[in-house]
Amino acid sequence: METIRRAGDGSDGAPREYRVEELAQAAGITTRTLRFYRERKLLQPPRKEGRIAWYGEEHLSRLRVIGELLERGHTLGGIAELIGAGESGRDVAELIGLQAAITAPWSDETPVHLSWAELAEAFGDQLTEANTAESIGQGYITVQEDGITHVSRRLMDATTSLVAEGVPLSAVLAASRKAQDYADAVAEVFTALIRDQLLGALAHVEDVTPAEAARLTGQIQRVRPLARTVADAQFALAMDRRVHAEYDAVLKHRG
Repeated sequence: METIRRAGDGSDGAPREYRVEELAQAAGITTRTLRFYRERKLLQPPRKEGRIAWYGEEHLSRLRVIGELLERGHTLGGIAELIGAGESGRDVAELIGLQAAITAPWSDETPVHLSWAELAEAFGDQLTEANTAESIGQGYITVQEDGITHVSRRLMDATTSLVAEGVPLSAVLAASRKAQDYADAVAEVFTALIRDQLLGALAHVEDVTPAEAARLTGQIQRVRPLARTVADAQFALAMDRRVHAEYDAVLKHRG
């Protein structure tokens, strides 16, 4: 009885251990699911004491990692590959962190919904099928029965403000199309920089060790804001050059 008490609750300072039912309850899953994970080799073998299987904190940590991966949309096959790349829950967590750093959204734009009445008030007779189709084609809006949803409140506000200043909506959309193309080109520059200079020849995140994953995660997290800073500064400097060039051309033409 003393062995069972010590293994089961850790009351004497020994590491906590669980029977299968206790582990499943602690992890918030069913015993059937737990056994399924064992069959798929997603869970480390338990310690055996006679006919009793004892699971420890490392098993509970692994189950929580599996749950997190499932919530992120990973398949069980993909989870098995990730787990195979690490020896512990912490190792797997480091690999997850690298994946999250690589694929985390750069945009923090807030979508906005406008009714057809609001759109008509903002754009009047410029709210044509051609302009609507161009907006859809650029991937910025989706059309619903009661109006549209734009992916970015800031871009939508800028569009309505430009139109209010007298710039035709079609011209705004044409400029938006060009700006999107150039933005894609700038994004490719920084994507290539991160890929070639930081990630190297990495083909799969599972190829790196947990320590390397932690180092790369830190680098990517530090580089992300630098990329946005460089892009913003480059755009501002380019505007300075272009505006001065245009102004000089106007003066030369008048002279």
